[in-house]
Amino acid sequence: MKEKTLWSGGRLDAVLDQNMTRLNRSLDTDQRMAHEDIRGSIAWAGAILDAGILSEEEYRQICSGLEQISLEISEKRFQFLPSDEDIHSAVERRLTEIIGAVGGKLHTGRSRNDQVVTDFRLWLRNTMDNLIKEITELQSAFFYRAKNDIDIIISGYTHFQQAQPILLSHWWLSHLWALERDKQRLREFRDRTNVLPLGSGALAGTTFPIDRFKLAADLNFSQPAPNSIDAVSDRDFVCDFLYWASMLGIHLSRCAEALILYTTMEYGYITLSDQFSTGSSLMPQKKNPDSLELIRGKSGSQTGRLTAMLTILKGLPSAYDKDLQDDKELVFQAADTASLTMAVMNGVLRTLKVNREKCQQAINMQALATDIADYLVKKGMPFREAHHAVGKAVKLSETIGINLADLPLSEWQKISPLFDQDVFSVFSLESSIHQRSSWGGTSREQVSKQLAYAEKIISDQDQ
Repeated sequence: MKEKTLWSGGRLDAVLDQNMTRLNRSLDTDQRMAHEDIRGSIAWAGAILDAGILSEEEYRQICSGLEQISLEISEKRFQFLPSDEDIHSAVERRLTEIIGAVGGKLHTGRSRNDQVVTDFRLWLRNTMDNLIKEITELQSAFFYRAKNDIDIIISGYTHFQQAQPILLSHWWLSHLWALERDKQRLREFRDRTNVLPLGSGALAGTTFPIDRFKLAADLNFSQPAPNSIDAVSDRDFVCDFLYWASMLGIHLSRCAEALILYTTMEYGYITLSDQFSTGSSLMPQKKNPDSLELIRGKSGSQTGRLTAMLTILKGLPSAYDKDLQDDKELVFQAADTASLTMAVMNGVLRTLKVNREKCQQAINMQALATDIADYLVKKGMPFREAHHAVGKAVKLSETIGINLADLPLSEWQKISPLFDQDVFSVFSLESSIHQRSSWGGTSREQVSKQLAYAEKIISDQDQ
């Protein structure tokens, strides 16, 4: 028996090739938008009612049928058929089963081109709202760590070489602010997504008197798209979202990379909970940071999805092309990955243990070399000369094999007569931290201000 499609029986009458059917079918992916499709269809029914296409009774029947379908889907009673090409054809097929030929009126003036992208924008808009909440939850985990680790000093790194001592809280908060950019970026992308394509038809608009501004308001869109050709082909919002997912993945990956190193025996700064670690099938002693490695690895997948979408778009002319069918799978996967990796990172942060002594003992006093240069500057030496002088002291301490803090005063004074006994007071991690007191610095005072600022941002989002 020949399977009936939305477009068969007219211009095309041959049975679609079996492999072509498999390639063309998107139901397994886009059935995720079922409730958005129903919501958009109810709004469209209202629009064609206002345009005089439907009677009040027909409108009532269509809405009642769509609501029944929504319930069937929610209760997992909806029966998909092999002939259902996508969620849109499945819903329309079931609607005509429930209410008869009147169901065929629903698609008047509407194309799947404007229907699918409307559903997609509705779905993505709701997903963005949920993801914003999940980002805030992850920020709360970084805030929790920063608040609880306020007295722990750790080496800050540039080029992954010890640079200057910082409060560990300052480091945790650096990741919180990266997430804040992700949150703001998502809000901006949501605004650009919130434009209604419905009513654009296949590409040229519709001949029926549809009030697209009222339709946009009914679906809580900010405005209808101003150009029908652009409306059905625009996937900038998809690229925006995939870029967001890529950046989030990169931010989580950078944090994960450092934490992986900090869990090693050589560093030993942190210990992961067993809940977020795995063992080895061969080596009994192993405790692997697979949670963090998977977060790091998923970042590559997220970037790949963005690249895939950009590659799909680059060769397309204006209006709709079937290549765009792949956009939803990429976005759904990206959204799922973003949500899952944030949840895992949240758990990692809330359950890990910081080894305070290891963090501080690992700091080489050479990390205070800039403080010594600042000491000379305060005594009148130009910074570039001070930088050179301290560099000679560091090289001398390495040559004779002693810690920079143990270099005798006589050796300091050979380098510059400005060095005095008080140079040894510079070798204090606490003092170094305290002096970084400019806005955004690592002093406890400034980190406390950061914490207050971060808490307000988190609290405002929770309301």
